Amino acid sequence: MNDFDALLRAVLAQARSSGIPVSSAIDPHVVVNTRALTRFGCCVRRGGSFQIQLTHRLLDAPEQSCRETLAHEVLHTCPGCQNHGQRWRAYAGRMNAAFGYHISRTSRPEDLGVADLRPVRHLVVCQKCGREFPRTKASNLTLHPERYRCKCGGTLVLKY
Repeated sequence: MNDFDALLRAVLAQARSSGIPVSSAIDPHVVVNTRALTRFGCCVRRGGSFQIQLTHRLLDAPEQSCRETLAHEVLHTCPGCQNHGQRWRAYAGRMNAAFGYHISRTSRPEDLGVADLRPVRHLVVCQKCGREFPRTKASNLTLHPERYRCKCGGTLVLKY
């Protein structure tokens, strides 16, 4: 089981050693979010301080995945980095180069070594090759599969 607080201290030291201006007002205790299924981390600004949250799904994930997610959120505490703009991307690139991270705007569950727990509420299937297109939310694909084709050229139908 990962110790998020210890990993946060390590990531903060790495960022500071790289000359990245992370905030000094970060809560040293990482909050474990037991409700988050589709996001892995979150940086919340409350007043003048920052709180970092990680999903409970990362408790048993590889340590490198936790470090990368923490680094992603820590970078949001830098001035002008509340979004994934040019400055945030520059700092992420610096961390990636210095520490072998793969920090990006988004990550897939398989990239972090955790199971994909998103519920499949809609399933579109190719009638020719059988390829499945699972979806959590309704979209144009699930509402009008007849407008789309599979890579193989087959027609798509909504299974459920």
